[in-house]
Amino acid sequence: MSTAKFAVLLEFRYLATLAVMAAAATGCRQPSSDPDEFTLKDVISLEDSSVSDSADAPSDSFAEPEEFNEIDPGIGTYVNPILHADYSDPDAVRVGDDYWMISSSFSQVPGLPILHSRDLVNWSLVSHALPRLVPEESFALPQHGKGVWAPSIRYHDGLFWIYYPDPESGLYVMTTSDPLGPWSGPVLVKAGKGLIDPCPFWDDDGQVYLVHGWAKSFAGISNVLTLLRLNADGMGVAEDLGVVIDGEAFPGTSTLEGPKIYRRNGWTYIFAPAGGVTYGWQMVFRARDIRGPYQARTVMDQGTTIINGPHQGALVDTPAGESWFLHFQDMGVYGRIVHLQPVVWKDDWPVIGEDPDGDGKGQPVLGYRKLGLPQQPRVEPPTGDLFDAPELGLQWQWQANPDRAWYSLAAIPGSMRLFAQPEPNPGNLYDAPYLMLQKFPAQSFSVSTTLDGTGLAEGESAGLIVFGFDYMWLGLKRIDGAARLVLADGRGGLLGMPQGELVVEIPEGARERPISLRVTVENGGLCRFDYSLDGSSFIAADTGDFQASMGRWIGAKVGLFAAASAAGGLGNADFAEVIVKILGSTD
Repeated sequence: MSTAKFAVLLEFRYLATLAVMAAAATGCRQPSSDPDEFTLKDVISLEDSSVSDSADAPSDSFAEPEEFNEIDPGIGTYVNPILHADYSDPDAVRVGDDYWMISSSFSQVPGLPILHSRDLVNWSLVSHALPRLVPEESFALPQHGKGVWAPSIRYHDGLFWIYYPDPESGLYVMTTSDPLGPWSGPVLVKAGKGLIDPCPFWDDDGQVYLVHGWAKSFAGISNVLTLLRLNADGMGVAEDLGVVIDGEAFPGTSTLEGPKIYRRNGWTYIFAPAGGVTYGWQMVFRARDIRGPYQARTVMDQGTTIINGPHQGALVDTPAGESWFLHFQDMGVYGRIVHLQPVVWKDDWPVIGEDPDGDGKGQPVLGYRKLGLPQQPRVEPPTGDLFDAPELGLQWQWQANPDRAWYSLAAIPGSMRLFAQPEPNPGNLYDAPYLMLQKFPAQSFSVSTTLDGTGLAEGESAGLIVFGFDYMWLGLKRIDGAARLVLADGRGGLLGMPQGELVVEIPEGARERPISLRVTVENGGLCRFDYSLDGSSFIAADTGDFQASMGRWIGAKVGLFAAASAAGGLGNADFAEVIVKILGSTD
């Protein structure tokens, strides 16, 4: 594979991303090609003379992959984003040859996902640090946009440490000797509203510090970073050192938050994003003394690229001393997806990405050579589920602290049984805690399952749902004693409005038999719901499409539910395996 062909791949990704961003911003449907007719693999395999191997890139410089993947093509390069899923506010740490990454999870449970990699490109979801949100009673029902905001992960004195904020209650810490868990229960380090985005630092003299930001919506202040000196055990505050960086002192700086603190060549660095989630930029502050005064520089912004708001993330190194930066890009309905950028140091300032004009301020790369790290098999967080394990798959999250009585993996081996739970508001699932959801995994994909609704009681419903500020589901509802196929429109759910319900007519003899459900999500988050009575031939449930929407600080999600219109919930629904197909992929 030549560098010229890799350039064609990047151009393809550029155009595809541009189309997705436009669709996500406008809600307009974008033309799409049949994935069986043209995929990124076709781009790689082009044998056009216009992309022939050049003399300075020998044909054997890259090995052809046995299986193609658009993020890790297997040709000595990678393509951004490395994770096209909502792992927002990423932070990471290297311990030996292993990289461990965490992200914010807000009110989704379990929280604080733990991801693992050895090459910074291929990531496995391996655990969650926070099985239930605290305070327990506060998260019995959904608290959209609250919960776990931007966390940090560090390794010190044989332990992994996670500091995370809850803007309602304060800053917490958890520890473990094994990142796979279990983790200690959260300890409240500092109570208070609006304290966000904590990051610790163990200094050479034994002092422990923590820098954090402020959320104006909770505290009334923002755009400042505060430094705390912690107790020796890192579990409490010894001294509040006050504001260490005031964004107002640096012209043009706004919404300064998400600080991460590092030490290099005698300089203390605080990496902090500014400008907001969607169109922000990455700043770095440095000082000889951790208490300041700090110099400031913008080290990466969008530049001439299409990668909006490239900021907030983690500086990591390799055993050979290379520096790299993980950050997010806000993609609206898809959430905040993860990119990987090279870092070079000039005059003890980091330059992130590429710097075409040499001014010291970088811009994101769409692709780059892979790191000089051991090769690892292509992996990614799980999506589909055979429901053949004793515990719920790591890809699934609930909208609040779950009750184990909501589901069973043992009732029918190889199926998920959901027990119908009362709707929190009549005909409205927006505040239902029992929705079993997962992140959107790609730009275009489909999710299918087979539903057996014979166990549903009168007025109960179950189905396949796409959820955000707006939602839509296709499934079964027992009406006048019969299981009827229903397409429900929850576009007013956020406002407390009951969902609209359209009964989709199917043969009477099929109503008590399992039915296959599918949703196809196209570029920009446009969704089409289909059903099948024979498991192979799918029929559109309606002539229109549904535009998925983001949630409060998170991307749209897709999953399963079972609900009861009356208190108590007497029935149940059984779901066979969930199949997720990435459209345009060869998987």
